[in-house]
Amino acid sequence: MNAAPTTLASRHFMARRSAWRRMLRDPMSAVGIGLLAVLLLIILLGPYIVPNDPLTVKMAERLKPASLQYPLGTDHLGRCIFSRLVAGARTTLGFTGLVVLTVALIGLPLGLWSGYVGGRVDALLMRLVDGMGALPEFILAIALTGFLGPSLSNLMLSVVLVKWMGYARVVRSIVLSEREKEYVLAARVGGSGTWKVIGLHLLPHALSPVLVLAALDVGKIMLTISSLSYLGLGAQPPAPEWGAMLNDGRAYFQTAPELMIYPGMAILLVVVACNLIGEGLRDLLDIRSQ
Repeated sequence: MNAAPTTLASRHFMARRSAWRRMLRDPMSAVGIGLLAVLLLIILLGPYIVPNDPLTVKMAERLKPASLQYPLGTDHLGRCIFSRLVAGARTTLGFTGLVVLTVALIGLPLGLWSGYVGGRVDALLMRLVDGMGALPEFILAIALTGFLGPSLSNLMLSVVLVKWMGYARVVRSIVLSEREKEYVLAARVGGSGTWKVIGLHLLPHALSPVLVLAALDVGKIMLTISSLSYLGLGAQPPAPEWGAMLNDGRAYFQTAPELMIYPGMAILLVVVACNLIGEGLRDLLDIRSQ
């Protein structure tokens, strides 16, 4: 009696393990995983590896070159650039991850409900998505943040309000293509209710594309947060944040370009790593191949 479930479970496990092996053997995915692992390790060990207080101002030490005391030199206020980069990693990556998680938790259930139930809820949601989607996301985020006021929490709220619509649209399109298939119709005939059909049959098909979209969106959202912080709408001084560090170094680009190069390279590495991982997840989480 237990042979079939055991065989099915073992096949599922073998498929997952094989997919992970393929992903790790792919050079681009392996590079992305390695980069992200190093960055996460730096975040975890941040308080123990920073040589200086990232907020301490020492005007006598301003614009110092790299040394043992200051591994990447100092900024225009004498603060350790390396210490601020490590501290800023927690702020930038932490808030980016929180935004991505919030957006997915909003867009996924709304897209599932809208696509399966339809009716007025679906019509209202799609009109809202179409109306908001007519404007560029970045411009809309600037407008919302400017209306709410410059702060990192308001910036996060603005990005969430802008980004959840794309997730809801993707999930809705998947549900519309799956809800009339035979396995869903069989579940309905068998007496399954709405939430059971959504949870057992439609959610697995929608979850994989959402996870891939979230992995690819980490870089985009981080660029949005950093860009708005660069414009002065996000993290406020003296908080260490990569976009704010770019803004601080703008006036010294010709005399001390490292003030912008280091945070810019940090942002670039995270965006590249997340995009490489997202591409690898396309195969790992493809439910049709399993």
